[in-house]
Amino acid sequence: MSVEDNTSAAADAEAAAEPTPVPLLTLRDGLPDVVETEAALAEVCRTFAAATGPVAIDAERASGYRYSARAYLIQIRRDGAATALIDPTAFESMAPLQTALDGVEWILHAATQDLPCLAEVGLIPSSLFDTELAGRLLGYPRVGLATLVETTLGKSLRKEHSAVDWSTRPLPKPWCEYAALDVEVLIELREVLSKELAEAGKDEWARQEFDYLLGHQVTVRTDPWRRTSGLHKVRGRRGLGAVRALWELRDRIASDRDVTPTRILPDSAIVEAALAMPPDRGALLKTKGFHGRGAERYANRWAAAIKQAKEMPEEQLPTRAPRNDGPPIPRAWAEKDPVAARRLTLARAALAALSTEQNVPAENLLTPDYLRRVLWTPPETRDEPALTDEIGVALAAYGARPWQISLVGPVLVDAILTADQEPETD
Repeated sequence: MSVEDNTSAAADAEAAAEPTPVPLLTLRDGLPDVVETEAALAEVCRTFAAATGPVAIDAERASGYRYSARAYLIQIRRDGAATALIDPTAFESMAPLQTALDGVEWILHAATQDLPCLAEVGLIPSSLFDTELAGRLLGYPRVGLATLVETTLGKSLRKEHSAVDWSTRPLPKPWCEYAALDVEVLIELREVLSKELAEAGKDEWARQEFDYLLGHQVTVRTDPWRRTSGLHKVRGRRGLGAVRALWELRDRIASDRDVTPTRILPDSAIVEAALAMPPDRGALLKTKGFHGRGAERYANRWAAAIKQAKEMPEEQLPTRAPRNDGPPIPRAWAEKDPVAARRLTLARAALAALSTEQNVPAENLLTPDYLRRVLWTPPETRDEPALTDEIGVALAAYGARPWQISLVGPVLVDAILTADQEPETD
């Protein structure tokens, strides 16, 4: 073989080793105008009501820019109706669209993110297919929309505008194209995932999960200030009181100004102030993180909030962990109840094995909070059939779905019975 032949063969081998470029997804029907008049909305409703099959739907919020999680753009697509981009802020009511889509299955990706903002404008599905959740049940290691589309459909989605300020008006054309692409493939993606669910015997699991999402769209978070990043650094109830006071003040200011709270004051500044507990405005502004327009503009109010926390009666200050009826944190189980700790260890190991066997993440097999609650205070009976029944009743009361109970119930029963038999070790 000549040198030229060797060089050519090497080049061919190198080219074959390179991954085949994934083609970019493009809009099949071109970019529609944004719907922002009553006449245009009426036409969209007429067209979509006459179309067939499920409707793909997505919403864009201004997370990171605005205080509220409202929808600033709604994208819909249905076979026979192409794609529509709707500005919900231009209308007093979305009732005509809700009527047009009544009884139609809605396809969303990561439905828990969009259902609340859609419900806020009166858009509530009667049935649902969540492509992200379907991907989880099928064991896909990465379930972002772009990754699933590339894995299952062989197309690449543009994601360069995912974090823009969607409250901007007018919306730039490239942003609208990005938004329209997100629903371009949802119907096709649903068809592929639905077929895979049926082949894996998980279609009924998915139906139960989707029905559960429809019935549990709104979650009220207790003590949201406890999500402050870096809160674990704060020691003592007085410091926690300062975090709460500063967080709640920041939240009120952000709500009044309709901007995201961290643009007023970062979490790190709140934590540093709670650690330092500065005595006055001047000392506060010297605290790490207290700089910028938000810190200085509201400095007197920040200082007053810290002063309030300093003077608050001890019984009104927050505790390290919120008071609730749940079990203690898992690391405390061994000291408080060694048998319960063994139950948890055994159950977690068995769930990990079951997760691998079923190709489903452990947290999708059973919500971790349900697991801890049942194992901390299990039914008193140790008769296996009766224990199985009572475990099922307890899990259902917490919110576990039938498919989860049938899979995980025997695992918990075995963990309870085995832990009771194992001798304690020093």
